[in-house]
Amino acid sequence: MTTLNISLSENLKTFVEDQVASGGFSTASEYVRSLIRAAQEKKGQEALELKLLAALEGEPEEMRREEWDRLRAQVRQRAAEKKS
Repeated sequence: MTTLNISLSENLKTFVEDQVASGGFSTASEYVRSLIRAAQEKKGQEALELKLLAALEGEPEEMRREEWDRLRAQVRQRAAEKKS
C-alpha cells in the first residue's frame, strides 16, 4: 500500500475524527478509503446509467467484459452488505 498525505483545515480534521469515532472506522485512513470507494462506485453507476439511456434512445451497445465484471461485483457487494 502506498501513502498519500493530505492537508485539512481544523474543521475538516475534526469532522473526520468525529466520523471515525462514531462511524465504526478504525482510522482516518479507513474512513477516507471508504469515501473514495463510494465515489468510484458512484462514477461507475453514472457511466452505466448513461449507457442504459443511450441504449434506450438508439441502437443497443454491447457491454464489455470488464463492465459486466464490475456490475456483478457491485451486486455481490450490495447483497453481502444487506446480509450483515
